[in-house]
Amino acid sequence: MAHDDRREGGTAQTSADRESDAEHGFTGLGDLDAVLARRAALADGHGPDADTELLTPERPVRTEDVEDVESGAAAGEAEPVEDADDVAPADAAEPADRTGDVESAEGTGDVEHAEDSDTALLSPERPVSDTDTETIDAAAPAGPAVAAAHSPRGGEALVHPRDPHTYEAADRYRPEVEETRMPPSPLDRFDAEEPRRGRGWLVAGVVVLVLALAYGAAAWFLGDRVPNGTVVAGVPVGGMTQAAATERLESELGPLTTDAIPVSVGEGLSSIDPAGVSLTLDVDSTLDPVTGFSLDPRVLWGRLFGMGDVVPATTVDEPALDAALQSVAAELEVAPVEGFIAYDGATPEITEPVPGTAVDVEAARTVVTEGWLTAERPIELPTRELEPAVDAAAVEDARTELAEPLVSGPVVVAAGEELAELTPEQLAAAASFTASGDRLELQLDGPTLADTVTEVNPDIVAGGEDAEIVLRDGRPTIIPSTSGRGFDAEALAAAVLEAGTSTERTAEVDLVEAEPEFTTADAEALGIKELVVEFSTPMPPDPVRTSNLVAGSRKVTGVIIEPGEEFSLLEHIAPITEANGYVSSGVVEDGFATTALGGGLSQLSTNMFNIGFLAGMDDVRHTPHTRWFDRYPAGREATVWESSTDMVWRNSTDHGVMVEAWVADGRLHSRLWGTKYWDVETSTSEKYDIVQPTTVYNPAEDCKPETGGQVGFTVSVDRQRYRDGALFDDESWTWTYRPWNHVVCGDPPAEDSEEPSSSPTPTG
Repeated sequence: MAHDDRREGGTAQTSADRESDAEHGFTGLGDLDAVLARRAALADGHGPDADTELLTPERPVRTEDVEDVESGAAAGEAEPVEDADDVAPADAAEPADRTGDVESAEGTGDVEHAEDSDTALLSPERPVSDTDTETIDAAAPAGPAVAAAHSPRGGEALVHPRDPHTYEAADRYRPEVEETRMPPSPLDRFDAEEPRRGRGWLVAGVVVLVLALAYGAAAWFLGDRVPNGTVVAGVPVGGMTQAAATERLESELGPLTTDAIPVSVGEGLSSIDPAGVSLTLDVDSTLDPVTGFSLDPRVLWGRLFGMGDVVPATTVDEPALDAALQSVAAELEVAPVEGFIAYDGATPEITEPVPGTAVDVEAARTVVTEGWLTAERPIELPTRELEPAVDAAAVEDARTELAEPLVSGPVVVAAGEELAELTPEQLAAAASFTASGDRLELQLDGPTLADTVTEVNPDIVAGGEDAEIVLRDGRPTIIPSTSGRGFDAEALAAAVLEAGTSTERTAEVDLVEAEPEFTTADAEALGIKELVVEFSTPMPPDPVRTSNLVAGSRKVTGVIIEPGEEFSLLEHIAPITEANGYVSSGVVEDGFATTALGGGLSQLSTNMFNIGFLAGMDDVRHTPHTRWFDRYPAGREATVWESSTDMVWRNSTDHGVMVEAWVADGRLHSRLWGTKYWDVETSTSEKYDIVQPTTVYNPAEDCKPETGGQVGFTVSVDRQRYRDGALFDDESWTWTYRPWNHVVCGDPPAEDSEEPSSSPTPTG
């Protein structure tokens, strides 16, 4: 492309001139401004330092630059146009002569210098005169017009971004040039184009709209399925439709929603019934946030790149859950170990305090509701620490101030002239520690100390006599108790404690009137004053057997059973030995007649059962004979065997009862004394399910043949108890007796012989 190779002032610049400018670093209006500014500074009398401040920091102007500028201006050569906007159209008319205008394209570094022969005025050899200044000033107005004509914006002058002071200096020393005017352009008739300031906002709006539409389309397109990678309580449902995901969750998590939820605290285990607290999985609420149309960027991101774990939504009856957790907390609570001291002999043994743990119900509610489907089972419940009331410091205080001083030596108990010395071991045996708030207190047991002091010195007290209830003149009689001289147990304990924890280890005590353990008032309160029931059975003419009944009757006579206590026959007649007054007599063992010590005592057992039965006592345990003896009421009798079979009843009245038994007139008599409490009615059924006797064989060496003959049968006995005319209960007992078989000594002729019973039974 051809272009005008002339300067605006009308003088052409040769290529040699341009090379010279480039060689000396003169490349643009910035350098010319710097030179002119330096000339202005010299003219004002400034030194070299002031000149430097006016120059650009990138490159200071040298003397050679000024000379080059002057020589270039004198030559009148034009600089070629470097910017496309500076090139005139090919068919444009030649421009008129113009001077004084300089055009700069910002950012390009291209500068056109308007120079002519007048530029020589800038030479340092010739000082600037007032005439020169006027000439420059006169030429200056032409510059903007020319710059506007070549402006890429059609009239907007490009201004070099320099300090205005620099331009002022340049204008002062700009040489006067002849104005050259360009011919008018056909385009001058059009107004300059205004900048398109709203176009950027429009483009941005369109971009945002497009992005929004794309975002919405993506959200709609991905909304019919669960995001990839979605996992609910360990069950993967990513990429599935909501219906399919619902079906899978209900199928795989269904058992977890019905099974008991195991929970634990340390080693302790318990459980919570989810149905009992209405704890359920809300599948719809779990899947709704991640399915369907949603503009939530987190959901859209998850659908594109994976959602991961989704917390299952659950519903729960919070009051019911709190109640269940309270129950679990009580079950799993580990109580703190309180600091404690106990004596091992005369040595204090320390139990160090240990904190306990309790379920934090508030925190446990969150743990269970959030983790019942996802947490590892059993679910470990959060806990809080339970501090012991008695801490280590309190234990140490009790040890040094109480426990060790008490057993540091003996304590002497002085009662008048009598003394008793208690050893550390005896003191420790009566001592114990109890917690009182946050400290330990030492206590001594008064009755134990009183017994110990009496053992050490029996003469220190004068004991009283207990009251007695005896049978005299055929009825119960109370022998009154007597008082004695003894210790006030509480006062004795206080005196010994004070002496045992001080350096003065003698306890001075006064004796007081002492009541016996069982007083006259106690005896009267039992109400043993009248005959409640009497029962007797005939005895066979067997003096050996009768002697056993006499011995047993003596042992049970006078026995008192207080309300709620049990009467055990064996407890009072055992051991059944010769030393205890018993002899051998007939018994039934393994279904056959034989002999044993205490034979005949089953008759005493039968009598004792009947006085209790008819008085309305509670039947605890009794066993009838295997074969019926006609001297006893059928179904209302009991055997006894020391090693296995006892007869026991319980006193079911509000009063004490006393047993009496004796042998007289060929009969065994028995009575129960007390206060009548129950109205009792009894009945016995007819014998039924009759079994005829048969022949059996006994190969034992001590076999005794029996003729037999009595049938076996079943019988029932009923009893009704009434209290103040109202029926209290109705009881029934049924028993089956075996027949009295014909016994043949020796081996049986056939294998179908009857098996004997496995338990021995004394004869009646």
